[in-house]
Amino acid sequence: MAHLLGAERLHLEFPTRTVFDEVTLGIDEGDRIGVVGRNGDGKSTLLKLLSARIEPDGGRVTMRRGIRIGMLDQSDVVDPGLTVAEAVVGGIDEHVWAGDPKVRDVIGGLLADVPWHAQIASLSGGQRRRVGLAGLLVGDWDVVFLDEPTNHLDVEGIAWLAGHLKQRWATGQGALVVVTHDRWFLDEVCTDTWEVHDGIVEPFEGGYAAYVLQRVERDRMAAASEAKRQNLMRKELAWLRRGAPARTSKPKFRIDAANELIENEPPVRNPVELDRLAVSRLGKDVVDLIDVSVTFPVADAAPGAPDTRTVLHELEWRIAPGERTGILGVNGAGKSTLLGLVTGAVQPTTGRVKRGSTVRIATLSQELAELTEWSEHRVSAVVAEQRTSYEVGGKEMTPGQLLERLGFTNAQLSTPVKNLSGGQKRRLQLLLILLQEPNVLILDEPTNDLDTDMLAAIEDLLDTWPGTLLVVSHDRYLIERVTDRQFAILDGHLRDLPRGVDQYLELRKATDASRRADAAAGRTSQGESSGAAPTTAAASGDGDSASSSRASTAPAAASLAGAERRTAEKELASIDRKLEKLGAEIARAHEKLAVHDQSDYVGLGALGDELRALEASVADLETRWLEVSETLEA
Repeated sequence: MAHLLGAERLHLEFPTRTVFDEVTLGIDEGDRIGVVGRNGDGKSTLLKLLSARIEPDGGRVTMRRGIRIGMLDQSDVVDPGLTVAEAVVGGIDEHVWAGDPKVRDVIGGLLADVPWHAQIASLSGGQRRRVGLAGLLVGDWDVVFLDEPTNHLDVEGIAWLAGHLKQRWATGQGALVVVTHDRWFLDEVCTDTWEVHDGIVEPFEGGYAAYVLQRVERDRMAAASEAKRQNLMRKELAWLRRGAPARTSKPKFRIDAANELIENEPPVRNPVELDRLAVSRLGKDVVDLIDVSVTFPVADAAPGAPDTRTVLHELEWRIAPGERTGILGVNGAGKSTLLGLVTGAVQPTTGRVKRGSTVRIATLSQELAELTEWSEHRVSAVVAEQRTSYEVGGKEMTPGQLLERLGFTNAQLSTPVKNLSGGQKRRLQLLLILLQEPNVLILDEPTNDLDTDMLAAIEDLLDTWPGTLLVVSHDRYLIERVTDRQFAILDGHLRDLPRGVDQYLELRKATDASRRADAAAGRTSQGESSGAAPTTAAASGDGDSASSSRASTAPAAASLAGAERRTAEKELASIDRKLEKLGAEIARAHEKLAVHDQSDYVGLGALGDELRALEASVADLETRWLEVSETLEA
C-alpha cells in the first residue's frame, strides 16, 4: 500500500504538561484508523498535528506530494451567512451535483430534515454540525480526519455514516482517521486502533473489540497498580465475546486468546440476583402505561390543517421490577414524552398511568441540572453532603471510593465543580443520583462528554445496580451493553424489538421506502390529472428539506423500492436452493463419517471439520432467510 502521510518524532508541549513526546507513526492508503484514549490525553490534538492545523514543537509531519486532506474539527463553524446548499455543494449547478450519486447519498443520509435553501444562521447546532460533515463528505480527499463525527446523529444517522465510510474506503484508496467515543462505530468502521495515552500513541490491530482483547493482554502483564483497570477491561471483553459475538467475528480478533482470558470471568450481570433485589426494593408494581395517548397543540397551524398532533397513540407498557430497557426512535418521535409519562412530568391526554407505591424515580438528564447549586463547592464537599456509604455488588463503598471507581483522582476532589470538565461533571452527576438510592433510573443520552474508559466504568457500575433501568441513547454500544431488551417508538406506537437495533434499522428503512413510494405515486397521479409534468421542489426553489434534497430522485426511489422487493424475493429463492444443496452435502458428509476408518483420527477430524463448516453455512443462510422474510413482511 502506498504511503500517504507520516509523523516523525513529534513533540508537543502545553504550558502545564507534555502532550506528545517522540511520537512516530504513518498512514497508508486503505487505512481506517480509530483513535481512542481518555479525555484530555490529546486525541483531537493528534488530528490537528497530522492535518497540519497546528505545528509541533519538535519533529515533523511529512505528506505525499499533492495529497488532499479534509478534516471535521469539533470547533469548525460553518459560515452563518451561507445557505445549506452553498455550504454543501458551493456554487455548483444543481444538474451537476444532482447527477453525482455520492453527493445525493450524503445529502439524503445527513440532511433529509434540513431545509436545502435555509440560512445556516437559522439552523440548530446539531443541524449545523451535520451540514459541516456533509460539506466535507461530498469532497474528494486522500485522507479524511473526523473528530467526533457521530455527535448530533441518531442511531440511523450513525449507521448510515458507517456504511458510507466503509463503502468509500472499501477499495483501499485514501485513508480515514476518526476520533469518537461511539464504540459500535469504531468496531464497524475501523480496521486499526490508536490509543493515545501518557504522551505516546500505541497502535493496535483491528477495531474496538480487537483493541479490548489486546489491551487486556497488555494490562495482564502490567504492574499490580493496574489491577482494577485490567479487571474492568476483562469484564468488557467478556461481554464482547458472550453478549455480542457478531462484533468479534473479524479475522484480526483472536478468538482463542479471548476465550482463554475470560474462561473464569463471570457474566457481566447476574439477572436472577438483580431481579430478586429489584423486587425486594420495588415490589411487583413499577409503572404501568395503559391505553395512553398524548396529544399536543400545534402552534400557528395552517388553515384547514389539524391544530393538534398525537405523539403517542394508545400505548400500553407495563414496566417490570429489574427491567433494563433501551428506547429507540428518531428525534421528535416521542422518546422524551414517553419518559415524561414514566416520571409524571407529562400527563396523558387519554388513558392512565399507574405507579407502584414504593417507586422512587431518578433521571440522569442532559442538562446537568443536579450540579447547578453546587457549582462553587469543591467535589469533596459535595460528596460529604450526601450519604456516607453505598452498596455496590454486595460490597459497601464510601462516596470517595465510588468517585475513584468513576475516574476521579485525589487532586480532583478539591476542584470546584464549575472547573470540572464535561466528562467529570457527568460522572459526578451520576454519582449524586445513585447516592439518592432510586429504584428506577432513567438515563437520557448519558454518553455525552465521556471517553471509552469512563463509559466502561459507568457500565460496570450499572451492572450491579439492582433496579429498573430505562435508557434513551443514540449510542448503540451502550444500549446493547447495559439493557436486556429494546423498544422503538414508530409512528406513535411502542414496538418490541426482539432482534434489537438491527431490527429497528430494518423497520425504519422499510418505512422510509414505503413513504417515498407513496409520495412518488401521489405526485405521478397529480401530474397526470393536471396534464403537466411534475416539478421537483429543488427546481422550483421550495425550501422544504425532505422535498429539496430528495424530490428530484423520489420517482427513482419508488422504482428502487419495487426493485428491492424483487431482489429480496430472488434472494429468498436463491437461499432455498442453497439450503437444499447444503442439505444434500451434509447427508453425504454423514455417510462418509459412517463408513470411514474409525482408527483414522486425522481423517475423522477433517471430515468433522467439513461437516461443521456445512452446518455453520446452513445456520448463516437460515438467519439471512429470516431477515429477508421479515423485511418483505414489514
